[in-house]
Amino acid sequence: MAAYAIGALSVHNTDWQKEYGEKMPALIQKHGGKVLSKAPALALEGAPLLPGLVVMIEFPSAAHAQAWHDDPVHVPLRQLRSSGADFHLLLVNGL
Repeated sequence: MAAYAIGALSVHNTDWQKEYGEKMPALIQKHGGKVLSKAPALALEGAPLLPGLVVMIEFPSAAHAQAWHDDPVHVPLRQLRSSGADFHLLLVNGL
């Protein structure tokens, strides 16, 4: 069953984005992931819960998503991202 990593990103500076953007796509692909969306969210009802940019990545399973998140290559990329952005990440199983 597919699983979705959904992240909300508030960028404070862009110093980290070039290196992150060069390395993250290969890491996502390594674990079978595919980026479905990377855009600001529009609240259709109620107050927006996720500010800034929302990223949605589809993985073949929750285990694939967890392996991507836990990959040792991901650790320095998370640290790099946190140098210039606030980030929240959810994992949601598909139907």
